[in-house]
Amino acid sequence: MYRRKMKMSLKAATKLEEAGVYELEITVDAATFEDAVNKAYLKQKKNITVHGFRKGKAPRAFIERVYGPEVFYEDAIEAVYPQAVREAVEESGLQTVYEPYDPKVEEMGRDGALIKVKVAVKPEVELGEYKGLEAEKTVVEVKDEEVDGEIGKMRERNARYISVEDRAAQDGDLAVIDFEGFVDGVAFEGGKGENYDLTLGSHQFIPGFEEQVTGHKAGEEFEINVTFPEEYAEELKGKDATFKIKLHEIKQKELPELDDEFVKDVSEFDTLDELKADTKKKMLEHKQEHAEEDFEHTLLDQLPALVTAEIPQLMFDRAAQEEFDEFNYRLQSQGIDFDTYLNYTGMERDAMMAMYREQAENNVKTRLALEKIVELEQIKPAEDEIEAEYAKLAENYKMDVDKIKGVIPAADITANLAVRKAIEFLKKNAVAKKKKTARKKKAAAEEMPAEEPKAEEKDAE
Repeated sequence: MYRRKMKMSLKAATKLEEAGVYELEITVDAATFEDAVNKAYLKQKKNITVHGFRKGKAPRAFIERVYGPEVFYEDAIEAVYPQAVREAVEESGLQTVYEPYDPKVEEMGRDGALIKVKVAVKPEVELGEYKGLEAEKTVVEVKDEEVDGEIGKMRERNARYISVEDRAAQDGDLAVIDFEGFVDGVAFEGGKGENYDLTLGSHQFIPGFEEQVTGHKAGEEFEINVTFPEEYAEELKGKDATFKIKLHEIKQKELPELDDEFVKDVSEFDTLDELKADTKKKMLEHKQEHAEEDFEHTLLDQLPALVTAEIPQLMFDRAAQEEFDEFNYRLQSQGIDFDTYLNYTGMERDAMMAMYREQAENNVKTRLALEKIVELEQIKPAEDEIEAEYAKLAENYKMDVDKIKGVIPAADITANLAVRKAIEFLKKNAVAKKKKTARKKKAAAEEMPAEEPKAEEKDAE
């Protein structure tokens, strides 16, 4: 709005003691500030009442006499601030990350204004030797018993349940029950169900519940006694409870015969041998993908230690907050409140944020390392690769390619593709040490309701 008339300049760009942070001093000349003040008056005067004048008709001088000469200063500063800061950043020549922050108006009046802001600067990175990194790479295989196990799961998924009346319920049966729970003789919320299908031995319910249903026959009504675990919901944990049960029906699982007819029913194949061969092929591909992911993760985990740079704390803080916000969003999409999640896992908010801050530091350093590899190796995606990425995004978001291009700048697509290529470069130039072993399972502490994205996936994307 004020571009033609504005006269603003960068008075100074001072490096602060805080890593990677500069303070910019920006001046706005008297004429530019006066013009902004007058525009603020013209915009606001219709809402201002001054004795002796109709509403909206009071001259600026009378308004300033009543309310003070600085009455329009704040609006004037808000008007000139965006362009003043933008031009100052450009004039400084600094490659900033994120928006300028911590603004302070040091002076404003008839002589103009003086504004100070802080900017975080993208760090200059020195990178240690990144070629020839070593990492173990699992040599995968698929055994016949694994294939049999996978096909066994297919049989389980296609099993049918047959009602039985001549025996008591046992593990593996599906028991159709009504239940209602009581603590100290009072029914508690969420403790009641009707015609509930409970697979005995599945550990769906708290310890001791399913075991006490086992041994009863259809039509029986009985009571069972259990104790809620200490890690249960606050209002019930550790308490003794009684459940009244009515066992309506017992169903026994019946697996389909493992023959060619079964294969035709559940797949596009005609014979059991064909199904086994295809299952083995897919299982091998799946294991190879995981082995490749583990190899990549191990290499990327080594990058932060190779980075020497003055990294602004703001980069770590923003990365941690983004990680936290994304995790919280996934929890909400699953209908889980964050405080409920903390109560369920026994974690403290501060401890969780500390975990995110630690991960964020590694994420930021990994990204900076990959960007440095892009620079050193002069990695640049081809035009057809950029177009293919746009087409992929358009398909994923069900949008026209031109609209996607209007939303996501080509520079961002190019940068992300270059980082992916840097990862491939890193793998190609690494030393793979063969390891013939099963892929490690995640620790129990990592099993969260909302799965966290891997750090390098976030870096690459």
